[in-house]
Amino acid sequence: MHALVTGGAGYFGELLVRALLARGDSVRVLDIAENASLPDAVEILRGDIRDPSAVRRAVSGVQAVFHCVAQVPLAKDRELFESVNVGGTDILARECLGAGCRKLVLLSSSAVYGAPRKNPVTRRTSPAPREAYGRAKLAGDRRALAYVGQGLDVSIVRPRTILGHGRLGIFQIVFEWVRTGRPLYVLGGGHNRFQLVYAEDLADLCLRAAERRGPAVYLAGAERFGSMRALLTGLAAAAGSKSTVRSLPLGITAHTMKLTGRLGLTPLGDYHALMYGRELFFDTSDATRELGWHPRYSNDEMMLQSYEHYIAHREEILARRGASHHRSPARRGLLALLDRLP
Repeated sequence: MHALVTGGAGYFGELLVRALLARGDSVRVLDIAENASLPDAVEILRGDIRDPSAVRRAVSGVQAVFHCVAQVPLAKDRELFESVNVGGTDILARECLGAGCRKLVLLSSSAVYGAPRKNPVTRRTSPAPREAYGRAKLAGDRRALAYVGQGLDVSIVRPRTILGHGRLGIFQIVFEWVRTGRPLYVLGGGHNRFQLVYAEDLADLCLRAAERRGPAVYLAGAERFGSMRALLTGLAAAAGSKSTVRSLPLGITAHTMKLTGRLGLTPLGDYHALMYGRELFFDTSDATRELGWHPRYSNDEMMLQSYEHYIAHREEILARRGASHHRSPARRGLLALLDRLP
């Protein structure tokens, strides 16, 4: 098929592009960012998801659209959350309907569930976002689903935290601490179960969702995962690092994370402050039953692989400029002060 990937220059977008090409599809990308590593076979359109004319050109003649464009929590910009994640999604869905696209697969977020009272979350769990990013992502989901009644086939894919080789952002800070043997921090006891999803597993789910007719919501996460403390302890041990895991008080630390993030003193967003010390994990049985999807990687496996990739490509990564948030190292700000603690 002929597919469009919005945000195809980003971390997950590029991976999805390569998965589509590998199975023989032709691929077009719509993005405002550049990515020189995209294969030559890709048709690249530079354009903004908020520009109806650019979106109209991008959806012309394609059968399936994979919507990966988003302003992520690291952006910390409420106006962009609304204009991109809500307004841009509405424009895309409207143009997909007008162009007669067979399927729209929308990459959403677990942030739409906030900090749930009960786990595991299922697709029957009512969304209850508690910060601006999550509210915008949920509004974008609902804008897209509103077009189902007019004939657009929409599938929503909501992943837990995505990880894989090349995925950076906040993880890059953790990887540097492991590399240098610095302490790693959890909130409270760190016994909150923390689920990741491997990027290639997520891409596989998106491709499967595109082939199934009818609107649906799918949740994506690893089947094998444990607590935040176990995840960090396991990484340090597997990496041969001297890093140890230390506890910080949940309440005051989460409040400080939120405040310093809003002031631009750390890269942390409200969602990081809300969820780092809390529990959220998915029941993925709907995706298994309806799509035959089975995640291959455990939390520990993907964490170690991502760390090893970072170490092998560290110099190139630190020199990188102009890439998306998840392909770029995070600016630590006040988090650098943790390096001075004994």
